[in-house]
Amino acid sequence: QPAQPPQPAAPPRVVLPRIDPMPEVPYPEGATGDAEVVLVLVIGRDGRVRSVDVERGAEPFASAAKKSAETWQFTPASRDGEPINAKIKFALTFREPEEIPEPEETPEAQPVPTPASQLPGSPKKPAPPKEIEILILGQKPPPSAKTMTRAEVRQLPGAFGDPFRAIEAMPGVTPIVSGLPYFYVRGAPPGNIGYYLDGVRVPYLFHAAAGPSVIHPGLVDRVDLYSGGYPARFGRFAGAVVGAETTDPTFDWHGEGNLRLVDVGGLVEGTFAENRGTALLAGRYSYTAAVVSLISPELTLDYRDYQGRVTYQLSARDRITLFAFGSYDYLAQEKNGIETILFGSEFYRVDARYDLALPNDGRLRWATTWGFDQTRVADQRNARDLLWGTRVEINQPISPAAVVRGGVNFEFDDYEADNAAYGDPDDPDVKAYNELFPSRTDGTVGAHVEVAWKVDPRIEITPGLRVDLFHSGGASAVGIDPRLGVRVDVTKNITILQALGMAHQPPSFIVPVPGLALANLRGGLQRSLQTAAGVEVELPFKITASATAFNNIFLNMSDTAGVRPPGDDQNQVPRSLGASRGLEIYIRRNLTQQLGGFVSYTLSRSTRTLDQFEFPYAFDRTHVLNAALAYDLGRRWRVGTRFAFYTGVPNLDPPNNVNEAIKLIDPPREPSFYRIDARVEKKWMFGETTWLAFVAEILNATFNKETVRGEEIGPVTIPSIGLEGGF
Repeated sequence: QPAQPPQPAAPPRVVLPRIDPMPEVPYPEGATGDAEVVLVLVIGRDGRVRSVDVERGAEPFASAAKKSAETWQFTPASRDGEPINAKIKFALTFREPEEIPEPEETPEAQPVPTPASQLPGSPKKPAPPKEIEILILGQKPPPSAKTMTRAEVRQLPGAFGDPFRAIEAMPGVTPIVSGLPYFYVRGAPPGNIGYYLDGVRVPYLFHAAAGPSVIHPGLVDRVDLYSGGYPARFGRFAGAVVGAETTDPTFDWHGEGNLRLVDVGGLVEGTFAENRGTALLAGRYSYTAAVVSLISPELTLDYRDYQGRVTYQLSARDRITLFAFGSYDYLAQEKNGIETILFGSEFYRVDARYDLALPNDGRLRWATTWGFDQTRVADQRNARDLLWGTRVEINQPISPAAVVRGGVNFEFDDYEADNAAYGDPDDPDVKAYNELFPSRTDGTVGAHVEVAWKVDPRIEITPGLRVDLFHSGGASAVGIDPRLGVRVDVTKNITILQALGMAHQPPSFIVPVPGLALANLRGGLQRSLQTAAGVEVELPFKITASATAFNNIFLNMSDTAGVRPPGDDQNQVPRSLGASRGLEIYIRRNLTQQLGGFVSYTLSRSTRTLDQFEFPYAFDRTHVLNAALAYDLGRRWRVGTRFAFYTGVPNLDPPNNVNEAIKLIDPPREPSFYRIDARVEKKWMFGETTWLAFVAEILNATFNKETVRGEEIGPVTIPSIGLEGGF
């Protein structure tokens, strides 16, 4: 048994980029102490560094490392001898130079500069690249994807370091109410948006009452928003998909923690079995009950979450992983000595995986998931879902220009809902509830395949197909979803992107409720046709700009909130047609730069058609604007601000007749809303990797209220003061 087992490696025919000798990186003038900087480098097929981003590191070391890396020349990565583009993380360690007499500092006295060398006035021990990730042609994000890494999110005011909270700042996203973690994406309501963590479906992303995300941010490597026409591996949602990927296992002990006014969280990861295995434990616990009781003694608020992961490297080519996580929320109000639960929800997941590296850079994953969801609904009743699923996914290059990705999966949900304790079984409302949510077992079987084909060095097309069979309550339905993505590199700096796709989904609520799902396939599946076309331009000063036009059509939708005519049979889920079209503008410079920021703007119109009448959707907002700016002041001080603005929703509630509301093509609208967020951070370094930071942040520092359907909401203002640290 070797003392140092191989880490998860690429198959033998893939060669990682390398640089030899290691270039000299001068120690920054005026700096003191030791420091480590982690860079994210994109290396082209010619070995030149295409872009440099600072993932972690204090100034002035970060700027010095970045400036030097922009001039480096690598031996490019290759697959079967053919150069390919690659993205790597590269760590540099700066050590404060010793005061050596000037005559002794001669070139002859210096060792040959290698990644492990020790150079006076430069990194004493430049570390080799860590956590190298090869992005092979055909594996680029689809045209509809927008991505933010945790390093960027940490600098985004109003996000509180949570990658999921950054979603609302992306183009095409419209919040229901500012500060609350529910949003529309290109006209699709929250109930038509799927949430995935490492391919595992989860019911929601945030804790109750504008709380943080249900996953510790230190475990999330990046979040991808697929606004439409998403990859074939995702399905069963007629709107968008939010896919989060966790960090890769690391073979050194590290951790981080945070202490805020309302909660405490931490993460630690280490190795065992002579570095063949890794173990990670993370979680967050809220003590808001004590804080809230001081402000509103009648309210009780509690939330907590946990994550655990164990990996074991069986050989150089295969690995097993056990990943478990869960979340709990409780919000109650006491009145006349009786506590009433307003919101009580929890979910848990266990995902067991086997990963195998195949020849020619192929990959295979077989995973099985167990889960439990539960929500306390009206009349103190519980709705539960015991779920089980298994999936097989394969990613296999079949030629230097084509990659095949496919898989199959099975999901089974065992639903059970309590009957009202004192309900009259003949009462129409009780009968409607029991018929919509009977105890039952739902099943879904699906398969997907897509081919990323490089038809030309500058043109890549990705056709795909997904087929799902749904079964619920004695009824069945089939969804056939074709997908197509096109990427054309017109020049080195200009790319044209196109996406087209169809998606199917069973009936759903406007907002997802864990453990509760409609048992009604008699009316068929919800369907959507999603199209988008855009252009992306790389500008000077590391600025990227994109413009995307989209047009979505929704068929047989079950999300018609606020338009049900009085007297309708409550057991019938109303169906509607819908459409959403618009233009998205996104201009950004990485927030981890010394001066970074973005402008995100969406011009759109979302409509529904019901009973032959077309009207604006209940949460249609014509203009949505987000702008953020982050600046490094030096001496490890960083500040940032964010401006959010959107126009009001239509007023579809006239006093007397709801039917008249849906006849209004251009109804009156509520007032527009804006808010300003702010963030200040001061960081201290202790040695090479240990750090401590003070962070003060506030969402809606302007204390503005929002108006929805004639009622003022808020102000939803969330302050946060705390300490963060890591090693």
